Amino acid sequence: MTQQSATQQFTLTIISGKNRFREQEGFDRIEIRPGDTLSIVGPTGSGKSAFINDIETLAQGDTVTGRLILINGEVPPESFVREPAFKPIAMITQNTRCLADLTVRAFLLMHIRARRSGKEDLLGETINLANTFTGEAISLKSRMSALSGGQTRSLMIADALIIGDTPILLLDEIENAGIFKNRVMQAIQGGNKAVVLVTHDPYLALTADRRIVMRNGGVHSVIEPTGQEQDIIEDLALIESKLNQIREKIRLGTAFSSGSSEALMIAVGQGMASK
Repeated sequence: MTQQSATQQFTLTIISGKNRFREQEGFDRIEIRPGDTLSIVGPTGSGKSAFINDIETLAQGDTVTGRLILINGEVPPESFVREPAFKPIAMITQNTRCLADLTVRAFLLMHIRARRSGKEDLLGETINLANTFTGEAISLKSRMSALSGGQTRSLMIADALIIGDTPILLLDEIENAGIFKNRVMQAIQGGNKAVVLVTHDPYLALTADRRIVMRNGGVHSVIEPTGQEQDIIEDLALIESKLNQIREKIRLGTAFSSGSSEALMIAVGQGMASK
């Protein structure tokens, strides 16, 4: 059996199961194709992480939800489930850490040689993309175990987008890592991977192609935007930009005056009015 190529694509189908009250979920099937972006939203404990865990494990009715995951309309082969080298899915969570005491260069090269042999030129592209996601620059000489949470998530996402050959990417609450969310979304939507992200963040939720709403441990509804949300997305992007500016000033030790809050609100209001 040969290793999956970087260009191979899959359509993932989720067949509905039941919520914690054993009621049928609010959909029959969800199909996720290359280039699709889906956000998973809902209160804490509503089943968001369980949803992507079912995808990651390629559940076959053997989890508490009873969902069935198909690849290209068929039950996935055993190699997809048991052998990491052949699995078409990668998952990055808010707790993802690298335990190996390697340099960033050694870590990325190890992944390149395992997944994209002969493509060592991807090293620079990956580290450059990672550094657009984080306010703390990552050096190739840095040790993986010394990276902050935001740096680790930024590097892992860039690694999955540039080096990883898995066509399906699952992200669990990446906003908690302190990264530039709008830049991550732009990079994700500029590729041909299918991306499913769990989020509490309004901007990330609304910029996805579809929104899956969780309730009581199951899918309550699937929302397909009609374009009417574009104004609020632009407003949220402006607010996010202003918040990022404040975060960077705080990191640099800036002290704010009593009029800073008023000035911020005026700047945000002017930005919204000028659209």
